Amino acid sequence: MQDRLSVTFAALADPTRRALLDQLRRGEATVNELAAPHDLTLPAISRHLTVLERAGLVAKTRQAQWRPCRLVADPLQDVDAWMDDYRRFFTDRFDRLADQLSKETP
Repeated sequence: MQDRLSVTFAALADPTRRALLDQLRRGEATVNELAAPHDLTLPAISRHLTVLERAGLVAKTRQAQWRPCRLVADPLQDVDAWMDDYRRFFTDRFDRLADQLSKETP
């Protein structure tokens, strides 16, 4: 079984899935609403949503006959925590570069 971070990154690797998450960031939406801006069939959008659901990034609820999808951000917190070390690495490098450039500039 893959670790949760690998599953999250695999789900985020596709630009359509990232776009779907961006849409859901604005609020719940049905599959039809999510499909509207994309040049894909409903079954293709559903397959993308299934990948996002398996990664724990999307949850479907039931409201009468509708099944709106909503964003679940918890796995993105894991990504952010993993990236934090790299963020510090780059910040330190940029700070050292700024220091070096200020020494070289009269």
